[in-house]
Amino acid sequence: MRTFVSLLAIVGICCFVTSANADTYGWEDGVGTILGSYGNLVNPTNVGAPEPVHSGDRALRVTEDPVDGTPQAYLSWITGLTDGDTIDASFWGYDVTPDVSPSLRIWAHYTTSDDITNYMGSASGNYDYTSGIGWEEIGFGWTFDSDGGSRDALVIEGRLYTGDDPTDYYIDDITVTTSSPTANIIFAPEPTSLVLLALGGLALLRRR
Repeated sequence: MRTFVSLLAIVGICCFVTSANADTYGWEDGVGTILGSYGNLVNPTNVGAPEPVHSGDRALRVTEDPVDGTPQAYLSWITGLTDGDTIDASFWGYDVTPDVSPSLRIWAHYTTSDDITNYMGSASGNYDYTSGIGWEEIGFGWTFDSDGGSRDALVIEGRLYTGDDPTDYYIDDITVTTSSPTANIIFAPEPTSLVLLALGGLALLRRR
């Protein structure tokens, strides 16, 4: 009986582990940038050395110009979510200005799976900013709320906080994990996996 209970425990652990859905993106394709943006964000660019890169050979550069409000870079889109699904996301942000702007932080908002531009409310995020030590990982976890079935997707944002005019920000190595085994985790396009979707126009996305 003890052996049987132990086997059940092992099976339960295995089922829990394999039910997760995770993916990462590091801009290594040399092509992808962002899925969209809000505010005064311009020139999203896939860059390499001598510009800052956290790992590998590539990273994302976005620019705030002119400095005004809180621009948002849409870094990942998780679709097909339902009430109670958990989502954990993190990325590495580059910041060499300790205790002052410019800084980055991770945030999210709700949308629908058919249109990333369909804003359905803020999902909040991490109130901590990058601290100015160089490359730093920042992350947060969400429990999905469909608001009575009116929304079924979440957009992970990199938020930009005031620098000089203009200001460059660097982001690398985003990781997204959701408890939903059927949700889609979407990043920017890779040459090997392109999906044509509507983003208020036509854009290329990477679908897991």
